[in-house]
Amino acid sequence: MRIFVTDQDGVTHELDGIEGWRVMEIIRDAGLPIKAECGGCASCATCHVYVDEDWTSRLYPPREDEIELLDSAPDVRDNSRLSCQILMSEELDGLKVTLAPGTEL
Repeated sequence: MRIFVTDQDGVTHELDGIEGWRVMEIIRDAGLPIKAECGGCASCATCHVYVDEDWTSRLYPPREDEIELLDSAPDVRDNSRLSCQILMSEELDGLKVTLAPGTEL
């Protein structure tokens, strides 16, 4: 499985996706600049990403707590998600996301 992550400088990185891992974990473990301060507990918005328009409908809808956290994130868009709330699976092979402003280390 692959995931394509565009960092805050506009550079796209092709990463190995791991079944059942949170997208945030994959990004962080690849050494990309993402804060992910809460480590995936959905208690901050420092793993905010923009999901490519072609992929938004393939994800489970965000839960209420994710929506509330995104309200506190800068530059939220219709395709904003917390990467800690996206679990990698075969169905998401090729997923494309962009790290949002405010997530840099």
